Amino acid sequence: MPLFVCATPIGNLEDVTLRVLRTLQEADVVLCEDTRRTRILLTRHRVQARLVSLHAHNEAQRTAEVLPRLAAGESMALVSDAGLPGVNDPGGRLISAAIEGGIPVTVLPGPSAVETALVASGLSRGEYLFLGYLPRARGALRRLWASAAAWPWAAVAFESPRRLPGTLRSLAEILPDRNAAVCRELTKRYEEVVHGSATELAERFSEPPKGEITLVVGPGRAAESDSDRATAVAAVAELVAAGVPRRDASDLVARLTRVPRNALYRESL
Repeated sequence: MPLFVCATPIGNLEDVTLRVLRTLQEADVVLCEDTRRTRILLTRHRVQARLVSLHAHNEAQRTAEVLPRLAAGESMALVSDAGLPGVNDPGGRLISAAIEGGIPVTVLPGPSAVETALVASGLSRGEYLFLGYLPRARGALRRLWASAAAWPWAAVAFESPRRLPGTLRSLAEILPDRNAAVCRELTKRYEEVVHGSATELAERFSEPPKGEITLVVGPGRAAESDSDRATAVAAVAELVAAGVPRRDASDLVARLTRVPRNALYRESL
């Protein structure tokens, strides 16, 4: 039997797929990051399963224990607390070991905080860079933002609410006009997506917010030609002439282009 890698909801428990629920019900064992969190999901959908923990602190030991059982034909499903195991969550070691041991691995896709935030931000142009959790050291964070100046793609990162104000201040110091979005509590009751320049977001989140945070930083100016910028400014002017408030027009065009909103506002005056 293959190892089934199952995506679980990032917030709203109704986002789980029917295929995942059936697989969890039929598996001999469900390997989960936190049995308590997984039990909540299973109880919500009336699924009975035998749960065994597999987390960052026991993954090596658990991998050695379950590989022979997988090879012997047991059916096992792997889940993390939210999203897809192996992407910034435990599970990567087991998945790699299973592949190396000739055990089939079947991935059941589902909710993703990265892709949900990208779409909600309006900043993606196709290619993007996933940064995982941002560096904690101030110097390392500043170096990251400096290198991001010429990135032609959007970047997505996870950040704790406690560190978010400092992270946004750091971004605003290096790239004050860079378009970004703070996505908070995605798919949950109090979901919030706040768009703006790095400077505006640093002012908006001067104090730590509540909930889980996904930060999207838009593409750099290197991806923006002079003609693109002139066209964007002209689009703002046309919207203003049609009666749209300049700030709203600048915000709309900034979301559709790679030109910072503040620059569009100033240059369209």
